[in-house]
Amino acid sequence: KERATMTEFWKEHSKHATVEEMMLDSNAHMLTQHELPEILELLPSLDGIDILELGAGIGRYTSHLIGKARHVTAVDFMETFVEKNRKENSHLGNADFIQADVTQLELSENSFDMIFSNWLLMYLSEEELCTLARKMLAWLRPGGYLFFRESCFHQSGDSKRDFNPTHYRTPAHYNHLMTSVIWEKEEESGKHAYGFDTVLCRTVQTYIKMKKNQNQVCWLMQKVCRDVVQQHQGGFSTFQQFLDNQQYTRRGILRYEKMFGSGYVSTGGPRTTKEFVDLLNLIPGQKVLDVGCGIGGGDFYMAKDFGVEVLGMDLSANMVEIAMERAVQEKIPSVQFEVSDATKRTFPEGSFDVVYSRDTILHISDKLELFKKFHSWLKPGGKVLISDYCCGEKPWTPAFQEYVNQRGYILYTPQRYGKFLEEAGFTNVRAEDRTAQFIQVIKDELKRAEETREEFIQEFSQEDYDAIVNGWTEKLQRCEYGDQRWGLFYATRD
Repeated sequence: KERATMTEFWKEHSKHATVEEMMLDSNAHMLTQHELPEILELLPSLDGIDILELGAGIGRYTSHLIGKARHVTAVDFMETFVEKNRKENSHLGNADFIQADVTQLELSENSFDMIFSNWLLMYLSEEELCTLARKMLAWLRPGGYLFFRESCFHQSGDSKRDFNPTHYRTPAHYNHLMTSVIWEKEEESGKHAYGFDTVLCRTVQTYIKMKKNQNQVCWLMQKVCRDVVQQHQGGFSTFQQFLDNQQYTRRGILRYEKMFGSGYVSTGGPRTTKEFVDLLNLIPGQKVLDVGCGIGGGDFYMAKDFGVEVLGMDLSANMVEIAMERAVQEKIPSVQFEVSDATKRTFPEGSFDVVYSRDTILHISDKLELFKKFHSWLKPGGKVLISDYCCGEKPWTPAFQEYVNQRGYILYTPQRYGKFLEEAGFTNVRAEDRTAQFIQVIKDELKRAEETREEFIQEFSQEDYDAIVNGWTEKLQRCEYGDQRWGLFYATRD
């Protein structure tokens, strides 16, 4: 019944095979002009790869994909759209145009490097979506990418619709569903499981700028091995799931904010942010990348006080969801947020003037590789500023070792941390042990917690209050034993 309804809906909206029909929007041409380059810039390199385009429509994107890929297979279930796409784009090169319903589509395993879809999954039921996600894992080669973009929350286009069978899901729903699906394959070396990891998830900026609409969301995911031995702490199959279900639940984040200060989830809140940002000598129009942006307080501060453009990225979907909610209230278009994995994300060389990161890189094992990426993302003369959890020389106390294991942190001494920056190509590296400041900040935060105890308990609970105070007290003890350190790092790209 669902497919019949969807077919009827698209028959109604595909009679003339125009871009306005396909986008269900009278302003489609103007939107396309700005949206196309934005979306294409988010994709990994298309050179010499095999692409499957699902829901290709009349080929808004097909021509651009054919231009770079080795081969494109463009699929749509409306004959009028497929014919228009074939007529407009078949002369461009190596492409097949197929009329098919994706829920019935059968293709060979491991035959594509990328699957691209723009407004498709929102026309599928939950069951159809899960089945297609498993099929896409099968069709992709290991390490291959899936890009998809959907309308979330509510409709965007202004076309009149007598009925509307679209499923307007939340971004969190897509995140959970797409990263939970597993495809198993019997191979020579035994049975292997595959799933999708999130590389990035962000709102389409064209719709924010042109329609003040935050509900257009796109994702880039990667097919990865999900064998049981590769599971993360607590048995979660992805690091993102570990973060969002364990350390950074929504309640946990808001609890942290209560301690650190409104808008902040890192040491010292607005006070240390102001001190550290002042070291950067920001000037209006500069571009800042905030790696591990949390709920965005530092980004709003930099944009408001210094007139810079900020892209905040965090792997925790819960963090970014709160940041996006705050962005709607703040109404600062120069600040954008995305859920993304800094170790997998790519940017063109020289994209930013500043890379800024607060108490985040402790989660990442290959720090040298990450710092090399930071170096390439910066313009010549660009600056990196990082504060992060560090450690004292080993041996550590058993309690500290247990804490590090439970959190999954990868810690180094401040001196070794600074060496990584030098090895990545940075110059003028300053590596400062700021543990004394860290201890003072923790004491101040504990004092404030005591003063606002009743308010805290009323907003959360006695149990929440005790958990936070105990956590902060343990931080103090770890620092006093010499196991836990806090570092501030500053360097430039020549």
